[in-house]
Amino acid sequence: MRRVIVQELVSLDGFAAGPDDDLDFFETVRDYSEVDSDNLEMLKDVDTVLLGAQTYRLFVDYWPTAEGEPVAEAVNTMAKVVFSATLDSAPWGRWDPVRVVATDAAAEVGRLKREPGADMILWGSLSLAQSLLRAGLVDVLQLRMLPVALGQGRPLIPPEHGLLRLRLVEAKPYRSGIVSLTYQTAA
Repeated sequence: MRRVIVQELVSLDGFAAGPDDDLDFFETVRDYSEVDSDNLEMLKDVDTVLLGAQTYRLFVDYWPTAEGEPVAEAVNTMAKVVFSATLDSAPWGRWDPVRVVATDAAAEVGRLKREPGADMILWGSLSLAQSLLRAGLVDVLQLRMLPVALGQGRPLIPPEHGLLRLRLVEAKPYRSGIVSLTYQTAA
């Protein structure tokens, strides 16, 4: 069965977005080259990107025209699914458009997991990630912890989620100060 990997950049105090859903804290790290290198390796086993509408809008404004970004080709050529009740279409520059799904994300991701194929990755898209975590559809949770504390913001795992059991698979520090923590979700 295909796996769902949720990869999020988070602050040291567990926030995946700032108080106004801002992502300015991402810029506190200047060198993502080691992270990009590891992502390129991981993406060899991924064939689908899962996105929420807000992250789709951020990504489509950047990735199709990204120059000199090591992961741009992989991101641009991979199949993508955006879960949105507001988007009618989702173009992606000169590449294939993103498939829009307006129905229940958990049901669709459950169906996709049973189809043949490689792993799926979810970047950003906090509401979608939280929905898939609640539904028990996330297999791997990879946190890229940045060396910054926000004090407040939007957590990846909201308090109402309750207990989430995880098993550490890998902990890897980078020269930039980022620490990558990879967990497998417990059944």
